[in-house]
Amino acid sequence: MAIDIVLEKFNQWISGLNDRQARIAVFNHIRDIPYSLVPEIPDIHEWASSILKNNKGSCSPKHILLGSMFVQLGIKVKYGVYPFSWDNPAIKYPQNLRELSRVIPCGYHCAIKAYIDNKWVLVDATWDPAVGRLGFPINENWDGFSDTLNAVIARDEILFDKPDERMDFVKNKKSFWTDKEKTDYKQFIDEFNVWLLRERKSAS
Repeated sequence: MAIDIVLEKFNQWISGLNDRQARIAVFNHIRDIPYSLVPEIPDIHEWASSILKNNKGSCSPKHILLGSMFVQLGIKVKYGVYPFSWDNPAIKYPQNLRELSRVIPCGYHCAIKAYIDNKWVLVDATWDPAVGRLGFPINENWDGFSDTLNAVIARDEILFDKPDERMDFVKNKKSFWTDKEKTDYKQFIDEFNVWLLRERKSAS
């Protein structure tokens, strides 16, 4: 079932398109899945199907799905870790989230590097267009060849050949968080999701 839904969407999205159009279509469909900080699924190989079933997800499942579909298109990919602070001044947080963003530990953003036209390009499908008005950088009108914007202000770039390797790296980093950091981060996730849901409803 998991494989079926991914293949079904993949075939639907690329039907009748050339190579460039196909990768743009896959990117646009995944970018437009509503962003949400959903709980991690224990089996990383279920992430691609879960985001399609639930029609919501964060950067990690989005880019595991994107990477798997790009591989189906014959494109080599690498999975990136981009350490960052959630305290981005461009984001129009309410006061409670702004305060939490300043105390929670470093985040580990996920995006992919894709080998297109003999060069590695950053392809980041994180933020859906609906949250652009809140200060999140939306990658609209990707040309299928060039670097997109990174969804975060990255402090570094660490690349892995497989998503499992990337997740093991992040899990190891998070294993050093204190109990308070874990509690603060959980509170941030919960309030962040409530905020995005409220803003989506008010805009509709």
